Amino acid sequence: MKISDLSLLSLFFLTSTVGAAEIRDANRLLRVSNVASQFESRTQLQTRNIIRTYSSIVAMSADVKLPEWIKREIADCYEQAFAWENFEDGIAQILLDNFSEDEMTLLTNFHRSEGLPPTEIKNFKAAVAKGKVIQQLTAEYIFDNSDGCAEHDIDLILGFLADSKLEPY
Repeated sequence: MKISDLSLLSLFFLTSTVGAAEIRDANRLLRVSNVASQFESRTQLQTRNIIRTYSSIVAMSADVKLPEWIKREIADCYEQAFAWENFEDGIAQILLDNFSEDEMTLLTNFHRSEGLPPTEIKNFKAAVAKGKVIQQLTAEYIFDNSDGCAEHDIDLILGFLADSKLEPY
């Protein structure tokens, strides 16, 4: 192996190590800020609201109660389509793209209740101010990288109504 090849190989491993450390820091921030749990809770709430809406529409238009097995199938679709694991890496990358290493450390320490030094208040406010942009980028990422369940839900409900010989208006 030539010296230049060895240098390139060393550079590759150094870059990979730095990237791995940065991803680890972003994942740590996600973990200590409890984003996964909040994401899952929000998904469950949205799923309940969607099922409630479907149930109301079916009850009003066909005068039929949506069966529990359909509600469960709909809930299962959303649970799979919007599982945290499907989005975790992309959201970690969004954090990496928008927070400096120092900001990520500052936010991680804050969420770990390690306090905030008075000298870091300005930096902390600047990091927190990025929240709206990160929230928007995350929503776009989820939208762009999820199949959703609306088509599945509609097919399921219309199939049930057809099997029941009921016609929605």
